[in-house]
Parts: sequence; C-alpha cells; structure tokens
Amino acid sequence: MTLGANGTVFVGTRDKSVYALVDQNYDGVADKMYTITDNMHSPNGVAFRNGSLYVAEISKVSRFDNIESRLSNPPKPVLISDKFSDKEWHGWKYIAFGPDGKLYVPVGAPCNVCEVDENNFACIKRMNADGTNLELYAKGIRNTVGFDWDPKTKELWFTDNGRDEMGDDIPDDELNYAPKPGMHFGFPYCHAGDIPDPQFGKGHSCSEFVPPALKLGAHVASLGMKFYTGTQFPKEYRGRIFIAEHGSWNRSSKVGYRVVSVKMQDNKAISFEPFAEGFLQGQKPLGRPVDVLVMPDGSLLVSDDFGDCVYRISYNGKE
Repeated sequence: MTLGANGTVFVGTRDKSVYALVDQNYDGVADKMYTITDNMHSPNGVAFRNGSLYVAEISKVSRFDNIESRLSNPPKPVLISDKFSDKEWHGWKYIAFGPDGKLYVPVGAPCNVCEVDENNFACIKRMNADGTNLELYAKGIRNTVGFDWDPKTKELWFTDNGRDEMGDDIPDDELNYAPKPGMHFGFPYCHAGDIPDPQFGKGHSCSEFVPPALKLGAHVASLGMKFYTGTQFPKEYRGRIFIAEHGSWNRSSKVGYRVVSVKMQDNKAISFEPFAEGFLQGQKPLGRPVDVLVMPDGSLLVSDDFGDCVYRISYNGKE
C-alpha cells in the first residue's frame, strides 16, 4: 500500500490488479474503489511520488502519471525499468522511495536456499526515479517485502523471511538495519545471524555477516513494516515499528497471522509484542496481514490478502 498526495490509498496485488481506495467523506471508510490496472504481472509493489504512481511487477517498474486526477480513466503506464529478473519465486516486489529520492527495489532469491548472483538476486537495489543509475544497496537478503526509513535518522530498516525446511523453530525471520550501502546479511551462508546453512555454510563464519537487529520468530512471514509517525496512538507507540506477519504456511502448528510492534531505544530494536491479533483462531486462519500504512490522522491500515480487504485501526483516546 502507498498513500497519494490527496489521500488516495493505492493497493498492489500478487494477481494482475492495482486498486485505488478513496474516502470521500473522511469517515475512515473507503467509499469508492477504482481499478488502476488489471493486466499486470504480479504488481505487488506500489509507491507514490510527485503525482505519479510507481508499480513494480516481477521484472519491471512502470509509472502512472497524474494518477489522482485520472482514477476513473487511468493513463497508460510509462516503463521506467525492465532490468529485473523474470523469475517468479520470490520475484514479487515491495518498493518505496527513500529520503535520498531514490526508488528502492528488492529482488528475492529464486529458491528456498541457493547460491545466487548477489548483484541481481537476494538483494535490495535502488535507482533514480526515471530508472537510471540502478545500483546494488544491500545483499545476502533472502526475501524482503517490507522496509522503511527511521524518520529521525533517515536510515533503512527491513524485514527478511528465513529459509524453510530446517524444522518448526529455526531459523527466525529477521528485522535488519542497513544504515549504509554494501552490507551483507548472510544469505545463503548464515541465517538469523548465528545458524550456518547446512549446505552452503561450509567455509563461512556467521561473524562475516551483519546479524539481525531483532529476531522475529521462525516462519511468521514478516512482510510490510512502517515506523509509526502518527500521534493518535498512545505515546508508547510513537517511534515504534509495526510489522505485518503473514503467517506460516508449512509449520506443524501455525504462527504469525498478526501485527506486532517493535520497541525502539537509542536507534536499537529492543523487543516486540503483539499489537493486532485474532487473524488466527486455533489453527484456522481468518486473515493474513500483508502490509501496514500509517495514515495522516495517525490511524493504521492493515491489508489482508486472505480476506481481500483493508482494515483501519484507530484509537479514540479512551482506555
């Protein structure tokens, strides 16, 4: 999800469509839904800048200009870059503009675990808004589909999904901190900072790589994340990170299926705790959170690709 200048909420999907949600009477509920496109290849990533909507498919990024004045009659997309792999495994993308004005685009590993060309897979890349100067920012990242910049330090934080087939309880998903380019976060050689890969870890030490800022639990599928920049929620939530946990798909008992908040102190992630639960009842999923978005009024949107809906969480000031 991303927010337009006029309050439009744009929502990508892993299907073919991108939607726009408009709250015409400002009551916190969308009154209209527009289809921006219905023929793209997994247009999961969306970002907004200078009146244009940027959409990331598996292998390319395009731009819809003057989009908020064209919701009912969207313009044709303008190709920005087609320099990404067409491999679909972990190929769907989350995109966002950083404080440097560059568009950050991740490329997941095309496998559960494998050695890859680190310049083109298992990495985060960035480029100018027009698609020029595509460069590597961080590597050793199995699959991130959620990142944000600390509003105070302007430094990058991101989630990363741990590998499968090592059991129910290892390795953890990660919250990572990448304040500068060129950092390596361990994949495929080391997982969660201290677990050598049984196949690819030989000849490597986990000390060679950047450990996670916080371990989030195995198989919770940590996806979208945002720093809370609002003031509507109680003071203890200000400056925290909210993370959508999509939930496990092959664990013997399900975990995740919730939104957690990460406590921050002195630019460090200290701990996390549940914030919004109820998406998992026993072992029956009722929802699978994908992304979070802080709204101008301080409420929090949570997208759910199991229920095909977007929730709004607000606080009325009463305990």
